[in-house]
Formats: sequence, structure tokens, C-alpha cells
Amino acid sequence: MSDRDGRIGVVPSRPSPGGQAEQLGFAGMPERLFVCTPSKLAAYADCPRRYRYTYLDRPAPPKGPPWAHNSLGASVHTALRGWFSQPARQRRPESVVPLLKGAWVRDGYRDDTQERAAYRQAVRWLDGYLSSVDPADEPLGVERVVAVKTAVLAFNGRADRIDARPGPDGPEAVVVDYKTGRSGLTVDDARGSQALALYAYASARVFRRPCRRVELHHLPSGSVSAYEHTPESLSRQVARAEATARDIMAAERAVAAGTDRDEAFPTTAGPLCGWCDYRRICPAGREYPEHQQWAAVDRLLSGGNAERTGGTGDAVR
Repeated sequence: MSDRDGRIGVVPSRPSPGGQAEQLGFAGMPERLFVCTPSKLAAYADCPRRYRYTYLDRPAPPKGPPWAHNSLGASVHTALRGWFSQPARQRRPESVVPLLKGAWVRDGYRDDTQERAAYRQAVRWLDGYLSSVDPADEPLGVERVVAVKTAVLAFNGRADRIDARPGPDGPEAVVVDYKTGRSGLTVDDARGSQALALYAYASARVFRRPCRRVELHHLPSGSVSAYEHTPESLSRQVARAEATARDIMAAERAVAAGTDRDEAFPTTAGPLCGWCDYRRICPAGREYPEHQQWAAVDRLLSGGNAERTGGTGDAVR
């Protein structure tokens, strides 16, 4: 049926939870896909209120100061990307030092003394890790964006590294994720990681080869925690991600229909609130002690277990 402007079955736009007009599309069309990254899904799973602060509220609410552990993790990741981007003949462990120096992020440290100690520790981690890497092994991708669509999701994410390895039936892809934070990683961490599973699911389609193995490479200890997914386990992780996406879209629709924003996106209050970027503006979060922005690095340097935090940067990576 045409309306008086001659358009066919057009449904008008309505305000979105973020304050911008949301085009509803044509009557009878399928529901829009939920565009997401692993961080976006994890933010809602951790705390719907933090998801709202990060992705919906506009103007965006103020965040707390930068975290030293995020600076450390980002510096190490960038140095590794640069190392693998070099020609194979230049990939020597010592060649990572100038790359780390150029990539170094200074934000969040307690003082120059702590920052220098963190830098020296990062050099040791990288030297030990790269000494065990064959420089001739050419990855399929380094910080490679992979993407895939399902019935619910339009997923995309940047994998730290995707390796090419031989499999029983031919070449396979393996997802590698670097970790510079908490110790004690196990096969359960690799198996339970939704992000790694989604990377594997997308990588198989992007590279047109099986991708079942996911690995957590913990640089401080030199350990590798790996898990070999099955088609069934990958499907379960995709279904989990789709369920989270449906919950987010339902909450957004509820706000558009008049539900209070705090009710639609409640807090999941707990000890992680002390690490949250938005603790200072969140009434529930303020009930928990605030951690100093350098505290996790202090524990890393002292050999302690740097716990997973709840910051938007996904904590100690």
C-alpha cells in the first residue's frame, strides 16, 4: 500500500536510545542485524549499565583516568604487530626493542619509576616470547579484522594473530590471543572465551579453511592455553552471542517505548566496579572501593596475580 507521498509501506523513524533517529525500514522486513564486536558483547554481559554508558548515551558520559595496565597491554600488542610486519629475515628477538619504544603508551602509571619498571618487564616478556617463535612462520593475519553474519549478528573483530598450520585434512587457521595480565590461564579460559570462538567462526569463513583451535599466549609466564573447538561448541558460542544481542536489542526497544533507561540497562554491581571507567558517575559502582589506575601493574611487577578488571579497555589484556 502506498502512502500519500507515493512511498510503499514505509515505516517512520523514531528516536533511538542514543538520541538519534532510528529508521525502522519497510513493513514486513526482517529485523536488523545487530552490529557488534567482542568488546561490545562483553560489555553488556558484564554490566548492561556500562554498555549503555559506552555505546548508547550521547553525549558520552565522562570516563575515569586511563589505566596503566591498558597502556602496558596496548604497547606490547603494538610492538608484536610491528615485529610480525617485518620481513622474516629481520624478525630477531632484539628487533622488538625499538618497536616497543616507539609504541610505548605512558598513560596511567604512578610515576616514572613504575613506568620504567613496566617497560623493562615488557622487554623481558617480548624477548622470552619471541625467542620461541620461528621467524619464518608467516601468519595469515596480524591484528586482522574478520567478519561474519548470522541470522542475528553482523559480527566483526580484530584478532591479535591468525596462524596458518597444517591439519589432518589440509591447511587450517589458528586464532592466537596475547595476554599480558593475569596469570593462571588454563584450557578452561580458552574454551570459555566467546571472543576467541567468534574469531574462529569468522576466520573459517574469511580464509575458507577450517579454524577450530584457539590459543591464549600468556607472555609473562610463556604459557599457551589452547582449546580445539568442535562445530557444536562453536555453534553454542555463536548462539550465546546471539542471545546477548537479542537482549540488547530488546532493552533498546524498551527505552524507545518509554521504559526508564536505568531500568532497561541495570547495573551488575560487584567488585569489578572498582575497575570500571564509569564508577564515578554510577551510583551502584560508587558503593565499591575504587582501584588506583596503576594498581594492576603494581601486582604484575611484584609477581602477583593481576585480576581481570572491568574497564572499557577489557582490563589487563
